[in-house]
Amino acid sequence: VQLQAYGGGLVQAGGSLRLSCAASGVSISMTSMNWYRQSPEKQRELVATITSGGSTNYADSVKDRFTISKDTAKNLVYLQMNSLKPGDTAVYYCNTRFRGQNVWGQGTQVTVSS
Repeated sequence: VQLQAYGGGLVQAGGSLRLSCAASGVSISMTSMNWYRQSPEKQRELVATITSGGSTNYADSVKDRFTISKDTAKNLVYLQMNSLKPGDTAVYYCNTRFRGQNVWGQGTQVTVSS
C-alpha cells in the first residue's frame, strides 16, 4: 500500500491550493482517508477525514475553509484549501489504516505567506 501526496506550494494569505493523494494497493472506496498536517511548532494534527461512505469531518481550525473529497474511479483523495492563513503552513500528509497499520504518504509542503 502506498500513498503519494502532491500539490503543495507557496501561496499568499487568502489564496487557495488543492492537494491530491494518490493511493495504490488499497481502494479508497473501502476505507476512510485522512489528511494530517505537521509544523515544527505543533504536533501532527488531523485536518480532515472522508469515510468509505463519503461522510466528512474537519478540524475546527479548517472548518468552512477546507473541503475533502475523493474520486473513487481514479483512487484519488483531494483537499481543497481556501482562505489560507499563515497558520496553515505545514507539511500535509495523507493517511489511511490498512490491516490495522497506519499508512502515511511522504507529505507535501504548504507555505502561506502573510
